[in-house]
Amino acid sequence: MNSEIKRNKKILSVNVILFFLILLSSAQAQTKFEFRKLENKAFKLGEKLTYEVNYGFVTAGIAEYSIPKIVKLAGRDVYNVVFNVSSVSAFDPFYKVRDHYETYIDVEGIFPWRFEQHIREGGYSRDFSAFFDQRKGKAKTSEGSYDIPIYVHDIVSAFYLGRTFDYSKMKVGDKVHLENFYKDKTYPLDILYRGKETISVKAGKFDCIILEPLVQEGGLFKNEGSIVIWLTNDDLKIPVKVKTKVLIGSIDAELSSYTGLAGESKAKRK
Repeated sequence: MNSEIKRNKKILSVNVILFFLILLSSAQAQTKFEFRKLENKAFKLGEKLTYEVNYGFVTAGIAEYSIPKIVKLAGRDVYNVVFNVSSVSAFDPFYKVRDHYETYIDVEGIFPWRFEQHIREGGYSRDFSAFFDQRKGKAKTSEGSYDIPIYVHDIVSAFYLGRTFDYSKMKVGDKVHLENFYKDKTYPLDILYRGKETISVKAGKFDCIILEPLVQEGGLFKNEGSIVIWLTNDDLKIPVKVKTKVLIGSIDAELSSYTGLAGESKAKRK
């Protein structure tokens, strides 16, 4: 009888230890996936930015960034960010463009959960989508599952994260390092600070900072090339102008109108 009592006590002790180990493991797992929270004064739900896309002296298309809604994804609130580029009807016979991008950016942490890219340029087409499991460190595409670092970005979500950074203490040549996933691989994405400039576009005259994202793969157009971006030099960091060098010449996208900003732009000249 005594031996049986001792055996039962030993089993009970083992079970108690296992129970607390499970609780500890669960607590550690919850701590592991407590995502970052970033301050964001740059953009909000309802923002819409419209651009004229010029090829040389010709208005070739219209581009638009918008944040039409907040949805739930992976149990998190995310911004649904949409980017569209279309050539104007007069330019279609020469080179028809209908590009569509969507990214789903975590509201609190400003990192992506899902990315879609649908490129239609001339006779060329490209489709790509990925779900970023930021908890498990996996990017899941139609081609397979790939390891990713925490807070990995797509090209559009990186663009929005870059709007939240403080560049006030940066010197010309300084860089911010990000990671960009595309197709089946993670690429370094450095943002080079190139200084300040005041520029005029259809939407007005703005004091800007100049950035150059050093994109290695997965950019916004078929023909990858260097990209230079002018952001307003204030909390909003509105992209006022984007210059993209392509195989022949360059494409300029200049801000023509905007609505739904997160506040009043203090960089706009009167």
